[in-house]
Amino acid sequence: MANRKQSKALIRKHIFPVRLSDIELDLLRIKSQDAGMSASELMRRNALMRPLPKRLSKITLQIYWELGQIGNNLNQLVKATNTAIKMGRTPPANPELLQELLELLHQCRRDIASDDVDDDDSEDEEEDDDWEADEG
Repeated sequence: MANRKQSKALIRKHIFPVRLSDIELDLLRIKSQDAGMSASELMRRNALMRPLPKRLSKITLQIYWELGQIGNNLNQLVKATNTAIKMGRTPPANPELLQELLELLHQCRRDIASDDVDDDDSEDEEEDDDWEADEG
């Protein structure tokens, strides 16, 4: 079989060093053997062909955090209401209304967490955002 010429842009000539622990290196070797490909090919496929996690704006993250704080306060109010009911006292709030509000709050947090930040308006506001992925 004759070797086909590859485009110069497709020739792999760059080396990108990666530091791995002994355990990570063993896992990489095992996974590459299981997949039937080289470790380099496995890492290329994992790094370049999987979609990246979506980027959330600072405002979205702040809203998500604030809703979490409100949820904590609601949980405390629900606990106080349930305790008052058990003790035969007048509850500080309607338990059904509190539970409904808590469920709405959790739904808002889920919506924010799953919302895409692909809007043109948010892109203009977030161009100077210093977002970085967490490093382990």
